[in-house]
Amino acid sequence: MINKRSRNEARVFRHKRIRENIYGTSLIPRLNVFRSSKHINAQIIDDEAGITLVSASSLDKDLNIANGGNIEAAKLVGVSIAKKAKKAKINKVVFDRSGYLYHGRVKALAEAARENGLEF
Repeated sequence: MINKRSRNEARVFRHKRIRENIYGTSLIPRLNVFRSSKHINAQIIDDEAGITLVSASSLDKDLNIANGGNIEAAKLVGVSIAKKAKKAKINKVVFDRSGYLYHGRVKALAEAARENGLEF
């Protein structure tokens, strides 16, 4: 019998394949997105040093998000990550969608970050 991968296993497989080509440096770090059914997280990572430079989440208290699993929350997280990146003097990043389709919440976060000054 043929066993089919679960959606998350397929996403992890896609993410590994994508990560072979996407790499964040100290000059151009990687903007990583993780979404669950209830929340969305974004972090800017320097892969050379192995550290997270800036992070934002729908769980952050200062964003005051009631429902973290919708497009509006993703837009707020995108704005927040862009503002924090500007404060840390990060202007350009490489976008890592983590195997998710560039659609819906992932797209909303990316566009909000672009509108607020991040280049990718």
